[in-house]
Amino acid sequence: MSKISLAEAVKLKSILSKRIHELEEEMYRVAFVQIDNGSKIPPQVRTLADVENELDEIRKDFRLLDKLMYQANYENEVQFNQENLTIVEAIELATQLRAKARKCKELGASPKEEPLYPFGDNVLVVKVAMFEPEDYRQKGLELERQANKLSNLINAKNYAIELDFDSEKYF
Repeated sequence: MSKISLAEAVKLKSILSKRIHELEEEMYRVAFVQIDNGSKIPPQVRTLADVENELDEIRKDFRLLDKLMYQANYENEVQFNQENLTIVEAIELATQLRAKARKCKELGASPKEEPLYPFGDNVLVVKVAMFEPEDYRQKGLELERQANKLSNLINAKNYAIELDFDSEKYF
């Protein structure tokens, strides 16, 4: 059996998903025909059964590919910050780092002190940050750098891992 890298499998899964959607739409196009009452049904290039069979075959390949990808993501590791993480953990950590970086950058864009509105007789209400915005801006940039570093490690690993999957029908 031929092999495919995990990185190629990610792309192929997207291609198969799109093809499944196209075949589901094609089912409706070939399932019905509009004709004048009493007219002969025109010959069709593909029947509903043809489309269903192709769809079943692609769905089967999709399930196999999905299983192989999940297995590879669980069985293989990357090393990040002196810690071995399965790829599935690393993907989640990268997602969490990006979310944390986004929040820190939002806080980092805040002013240290901001007047809100006058309250009553010449009383000014001020919103005061209980943190240093610049520190959070820097923290956000560092977290984003870490997420990018981890994503690159995952990507490199994805190209190194090979799955037993015949992709010649699709590539």
